[in-house]
This record gives sequence, structure tokens and C-alpha cells, in this order.
Amino acid sequence: MSDQASSDQATSDTDRTSNRETGRLHRRDFLKRTAAAGVGLGVAGHLSTAFGAGAPAERAVVGVMGVNSRGAYLAEVFGRAEGAEVGYVCDVDERAVGRVIEGLTAPDGGEAIQERRPEGVTDVRRMLEREDLDAIAIAAPDHWHAPAAMMALDAGKHVYVEKPCSHNPREGEMLLEAQAKHPDLVVQMGNQQRSSARSIRAVEQIRDGIIGEPYFGRAWYANDRGPTRFETPAEVPDWLDFELWQGPAPRQEYMEGLVHYNWHWRWHWGTAEICNNGTHEIDVCRWALGVEHPTKVTSSGGRFHYDDDWEAFDTQVASYEFPGEKMITWEGRSCNANPLKGQGGEPGGGRGASIHGTEGTVILDRGGYVVYDNDDNLIEYANEAESGRQVSGTGTVGGGSLTENHIANFLAAIRGEEEPRAPIEEGRKSVLLCHLGNIAQRAGGGLAVDPESGRPEGEEAMALWGRDYEPGWKPTV
Repeated sequence: MSDQASSDQATSDTDRTSNRETGRLHRRDFLKRTAAAGVGLGVAGHLSTAFGAGAPAERAVVGVMGVNSRGAYLAEVFGRAEGAEVGYVCDVDERAVGRVIEGLTAPDGGEAIQERRPEGVTDVRRMLEREDLDAIAIAAPDHWHAPAAMMALDAGKHVYVEKPCSHNPREGEMLLEAQAKHPDLVVQMGNQQRSSARSIRAVEQIRDGIIGEPYFGRAWYANDRGPTRFETPAEVPDWLDFELWQGPAPRQEYMEGLVHYNWHWRWHWGTAEICNNGTHEIDVCRWALGVEHPTKVTSSGGRFHYDDDWEAFDTQVASYEFPGEKMITWEGRSCNANPLKGQGGEPGGGRGASIHGTEGTVILDRGGYVVYDNDDNLIEYANEAESGRQVSGTGTVGGGSLTENHIANFLAAIRGEEEPRAPIEEGRKSVLLCHLGNIAQRAGGGLAVDPESGRPEGEEAMALWGRDYEPGWKPTV
């Protein structure tokens, strides 16, 4: 589908033989053997030779779903990763399928990324039928994320699903139920900063008391998105299978301008900027503060910059209060990219997070972090670029070391060498915060929330908890 979106290390001889014979890679025994990874990097920092010589039969065969943008990069990373190869490329845009297959095996003027030529597939259901497929990477539009992940689990495949892991909170609940039903399968969400060595170090520092008791997290994102218009009636392009693009979503008429990106701003398919980009930064805040479900959520804002066909918000401020007197705020500006100005070039800009405590503040972005005490004295400064590591940009597409490390961890988790750094149990909690921000704003601005279940009070809010599905497409667990 098109995207615009850590006991004993021994494994029994029986298990090893079974894994090789079936082609299925499990983590059940590893989870029984190991302690929780916490915030650390885990057992291994890169892909190892767990299956020996690394012949094709010993690699995880991955199918990538949704390869117009983010998915194309995921295909490249999986193709280059030790211990993996891309076996299938799935998209409803036949042009994208061709581009990615050629890029992996016959790039213009360059060396092939992998030897195997992937098979192009239009329907993800057909891809999941392939017996040699071990894992699926989902980078399709948001309305596909949870349904495709649940189908993959039912088919016995490991799942790497981009954020947000669900189109609505009920799908997040169902995805957790599906993971519990298939405990041998890894489900990792693409909140890649969880695999950043600098971010891991920053969270460790916070938990060790570098800023005293942390109590407030601030997340922000800015962009300069222009106006959006959708034209109807419009003819579906001959390169697009719009029926499959819609998939689980109830059928609507094709609109010119919807595909491949601007669906983000329509509630029928998208989840607004807070889920599109806020998931990353809100997740960092929740991770650093050690909080789970809130007790209260408020949100305000709207479509202020342009008068066009957006349904979502270009300006949003959402606040979350948690047990233990802790709080997170989100500031999203989709149409004003003026960054927050840092001091002396330290983290802080178009996107990031700051964690405030009783004795100081930590500011994090994707390149590193900086620590100040309450007298504005610089305590610590760490920047991945200065350490000689490639750093991803601040855009939603691309990746560098963050995506590479995150996918390496996913593959190591499949092999039973590491715990996943962003298991769906954790990813879903952060995505739920984003959904609750949208629900609060759409339902009048404020929600009381059960801190045990994460569910809001009130009929209007719960009416937005799930969605309707196209007949025959409703996901089940």
C-alpha cells in the first residue's frame, strides 16, 4: 500500500533445528531466559551471525508494504542489513513497486544492494501467504497499520510497523490482544529514537537523577506545509489500485490530491500531525518521565493558517496530566516552520523534546542532548554528529543511523539476541496519548481518563475510540 507515512544464552538443539527447518524465527525461549532490557542497548549492538554463514536461507526474508516514500527507505535498510533480505515489495502503486525493486537490485550506475530480486505484490494478503516470508514492514497509510499488522501476526509473521501503530485507540487495544495471542512473534513500532545511543544515554542520565526529579516534558514539531485542495469527481489513475488503497476503510470516492500524502489530514484515513510526527517526541517525553496513561487530557487549536480542505489541525497544543504529579505538553505547528532557537547550537529546533526536573533540564533531539542546571550552567553536551556517527535529518523521510539501529534491533529480537527496544506494548501507550489529544480537541477540549485502561470518560469521546470498517475488512483477534 502506498505510504506518506532485551539467563542463559543457550538454545536447545531441538529449537535450533526447528527454527531452521520451518524458516520461522522465534523469540519465546529468549524471553524466558533474559531480564528486561530497560533503557539500555541490549545484548548486541548490531546484527550478528546467529545463523552462521549468513546464506540466504539463514536470513530473515522481509516484505515491505507501502514503498512510495518512507517504505522505500525501509526497503533499502532491510536490504543492506546483515541477516535480512527484502523478498517482497508490496504497493498499490505499480510505479513505486518497480522503482524499489530496481533500486535494490539494479540501481542506475551503482552496485546492487542485495542479490535477490524481490517479487512485486499488489495485495498484502497475497504477500502474507508466502511461506518463505518471515517479517513484514508496514509503511502504508495510517488506516492500514493495525489491520495489516494483525493479518501478519495471524499469518505467523513478525511485524515492524511504522508510527502510529493504529488509526484509532480501539485498534491499538486489538493489536495488543493479537500480540498476546502470538507471543513468539516480535512486533516493533518505528519510533526510532528508542534505538539512538544518545537518547538512551539521556534517559539513563535522567533516571540517575542528573536533573533531580523529572516532572514535565515538552514535545514540539514545526513544518511549513502549504494549502491542500481535493478535487471531485476525479478519475483514479491507471497506476493506482484505489480499492486496495482504501482496504479496511469504508469506501469513499477518489479525490485528486489525496494520494500519496494528503490523506494525513482527513480523519477517514489519517491521524493528524500529532500522530504523524508528534508520536516520536511525545514518546521521548513519556519514556523519560516513566509515565503510562494520563488522568486528564486537554487540547486546543485548529486549522488556522489556511482555509482549505484539511479536516485536521495545523496548530495544536495538547496537555497530559499523569499520576505522581507529572505532565507532558505537545506543540504542533504544521504551517509555521520557524524553529525553537537553541543556545550555542545544542539540540533544539524544528522538532525535539525537553525534560524539566527539580534540578535542571535536558533538551533532546535526534542528534543528541544537552543538560543544564537550574542556574543555566551547561552540565553535559552530547552530539552524535560530533562522535562521527551518521545522524538522520529532522524530516519524516530518510533515517540514517536511527532507522538502521532500530531495524538491526528488530532483526536481533527476531533471532532471540535482544529485546525489542520499541515493543508494541510501549509503542501503543505513546500512540494512545496522541489519539487522546485528537479526541480531546474533537470532543470539546478536555477529557477525564482512567489511568488504568487509558480510556476516556464520556459518550462523545468514546464515540471516537474506534471506527467503522468496509464490509469484509473488519479486523478480528
